[in-house]
Amino acid sequence: MLQLTPSHPLPPQSLSFSLLQSCQTLKEATQLHALSLKTGAFTNPSIVSRLLSLYAHPSINHLPYALSVFSHLPNPNLISFNLLLKSHLTNHRSHDALLLFSRLLHHHAPDNFTLPSVVKACARLGAVAEGKQVHALAVKIGLGLEMYVQSSLVSLYSKCGAIGCARKVFDEMRERDLVAWNSLIDGYARCGRVDVAVELFEEMEERDEFSWTVLVDGLSKCGQVEKAREVFERMPSKNVVSWNAMINGYMKGGEFEKARDLFGRMGSRDVVSWNSMIAGYEFNGRFGEALELFREVLEEDVRPSPATLVSVLSAVSGLAALSKGRMVHSVMVKHGFELEGVLGTSLIDMYSKCGRIDSAMAVFEGIQRKKVGHWTAIIVGLGMHGLADQVLQLFLEMCTNGMEPHGITFIGILNACSHAGLVDLGRYYFNMMRKDYGIEPTIEHYGCFVDILCRAGCLDEAKDAIGSMPMKPNKFIWMSLLSGARIHKNVEIGDYAAQHLIEASPDTIGCYVVLSNMYAAADQWEKVSHVREMMKKRGVRKEPGCSSIEHRGMLHEFIVGDKSHPQTKEIYSKLSEVREKLKSAGHVPDTSQVLLCLEDEKEKEAELENHSERLAISFGLINLEPRSPIRIIKNLRVSGFHARDNSLEQEAAYLFVLALFKLEKQMVI
Repeated sequence: MLQLTPSHPLPPQSLSFSLLQSCQTLKEATQLHALSLKTGAFTNPSIVSRLLSLYAHPSINHLPYALSVFSHLPNPNLISFNLLLKSHLTNHRSHDALLLFSRLLHHHAPDNFTLPSVVKACARLGAVAEGKQVHALAVKIGLGLEMYVQSSLVSLYSKCGAIGCARKVFDEMRERDLVAWNSLIDGYARCGRVDVAVELFEEMEERDEFSWTVLVDGLSKCGQVEKAREVFERMPSKNVVSWNAMINGYMKGGEFEKARDLFGRMGSRDVVSWNSMIAGYEFNGRFGEALELFREVLEEDVRPSPATLVSVLSAVSGLAALSKGRMVHSVMVKHGFELEGVLGTSLIDMYSKCGRIDSAMAVFEGIQRKKVGHWTAIIVGLGMHGLADQVLQLFLEMCTNGMEPHGITFIGILNACSHAGLVDLGRYYFNMMRKDYGIEPTIEHYGCFVDILCRAGCLDEAKDAIGSMPMKPNKFIWMSLLSGARIHKNVEIGDYAAQHLIEASPDTIGCYVVLSNMYAAADQWEKVSHVREMMKKRGVRKEPGCSSIEHRGMLHEFIVGDKSHPQTKEIYSKLSEVREKLKSAGHVPDTSQVLLCLEDEKEKEAELENHSERLAISFGLINLEPRSPIRIIKNLRVSGFHARDNSLEQEAAYLFVLALFKLEKQMVI
């Protein structure tokens, strides 16, 4: 605290500049500010300017006080404007900085301290057009060749993707500082021209950590991980950012072990380091490892960031691990994370995919300021659960509340119509999207619409819709048509869809599986043999379906005919018990779903017994509380499609579940 003694009396209209110059903290600055007001010294423009410089200084950095002091300057000079401009940038108020610059131009000609700050504000806002206007002004007033002005322009153009303009300014520089070199290298790396970035890097006479890091990051992002590693190993000193860049590069290339090795060798880590690993595992579908790493984050008492939680929630969704999702939710509550942004959307999505649409709805209803993303997430979630009535009601509320739906919102609506078999409403909303909201259907929208028609048996209309698409149909759309043909036993359209699917994507495993199943259902066993021979020649193998169930924080996985589980004996015993109960209750197994050339009905029934879903359900009946929900996660995919409708095993399991629910009153999700 500053000490004022009677031996240093203050004149009524002045304040000791030695006191102002020795001021170092906000508390001291406000004391002197108050003293200047009390003594009348605040009327002295020199005192006001000095107070402004104190509040604007990075060590104190109090923009509201700086603005207040500035407003009392009758005729602010250029230095005062420059101080306030810089303070706006320090406080990330770039838009306000540009407004202040506009005001400055009415009183002063900018100098070589003003323009770099203004250009930096333009760069942060991505305002390249405004930046070009400032560039023109610099040339007009004779500052176009000032090094700091040019350097800031190189940075602006590089960050905004105008690499040609950046290079032109760079080439015109008589003297180039490190910022200009680094900015241009960064610009070339950002736009994918890493070869030029490498050339510039090798030309540099002087480099700093940023120079090395920019190149490592650019090479990693462009997939040239080994070259990035070479540069990384040459670095005189490696900072955390360069380590993170290498980890990201390896993760994007699927090289998990190398990423993990680097992560383990890091001397110090920041939250971005953890995020890079967790997001990398999640991106590559290694959800269990992502969750294990998140456990380490909590053990090391690292505060997760929103980015951490978004990746972790996505990993939870991938496993449908409800208990893990609840734990993540509790972490969010503990750390006071708001749900009004992407975290709310991710949480709604997680609960929906874990089968707890009630929890998803509770999260949605608890968000005070709902955005389009929140409405869309709950609509998509309700849609995947087949709750079409609630989807359409929420969509109406969303529009009533003035929210403008986007493309993903309509994907959720169309998906709901598909699950509920609402063909007419599906057509209505598909047309509404374009007519009322000007949203041109993407290939995903066409995929949903074709799926609606195929589920309902409108195969000719689906075929016509595919033919009218403005883009080339992808393998998923042909797969929908083929699956619809199989379900509705239309071999002709099935052949048509399979032919196009094989042409578009000959390695699509699901095509051969569904085509074979379609022929088997039609008793065309010669064609089944032909398809299987084709699979053999092309080296295509059907992946076995896998069903999982979570119990006490652990995920238990089962495949067809699985006998590897520690409770195998009890599981098969429970299966036999359930079978006898169902038989006594009058349930007859649907052996038409067994697409093997078997004559004996008992053999077909035995084949149904081995399905992975039944094994997982039996495990749940043994280990879970009576009448508590049994949540089964089915990972069988047909070339990227969830096999909920394309798998005959799923259909047989569905009938089994219905009969089981009537008997045991135990919900299976």
